[in-house]
Amino acid sequence: MNAYEFNKIAGALLTALLTTMVIGFLGNALIHPKKLDKPVVVIEGVEAKADSAAAAAPAVLEPIAPLLRTANAEAGKNVFKQCAACHTPDKGGRNAVGPNLWDSVGNKKARTAGYAYSNALQAAAAKPAEEGQWGYERLNAFLANPKAEVPGTKMTFAGLRKAEDRANVIAYLRSLSDAPKPLP
Repeated sequence: MNAYEFNKIAGALLTALLTTMVIGFLGNALIHPKKLDKPVVVIEGVEAKADSAAAAAPAVLEPIAPLLRTANAEAGKNVFKQCAACHTPDKGGRNAVGPNLWDSVGNKKARTAGYAYSNALQAAAAKPAEEGQWGYERLNAFLANPKAEVPGTKMTFAGLRKAEDRANVIAYLRSLSDAPKPLP
């Protein structure tokens, strides 16, 4: 195949791609979809799906303290594998997509040096006393639904639905310390 044949084929492919892109841009410019306030078709017995992230968590969380008494840190370590994609649990470990979680239970929120926390989490850390710390109940609420507990957080995790899983993860996080905080 000589250079002219190759140029013809490359030109035809580029023309096809350019034409497809132009048609896509024109289509998007001409059509403006409108979001409906309510579904057009309502099916009996099916609840409408809420748009907010707050709907994913139960309205009222049960207290975590009673579950912490029987929580299993080893089971929490297994559940923590979901978190390990973004967080490291090691003492002196590096920050990843999320901050290192060593010695986080009972300590101030947004405290890991060198990590760029969201403005929302920095504001949560600036709150007085227990509001600005990762206490057991705050961790429970955050693990159940991070976006509801700290609106505006960069954390994209949907949350842990089961209270037992949250208790086990909190027990595991509690064990990640030289001096674990006392249970409530």
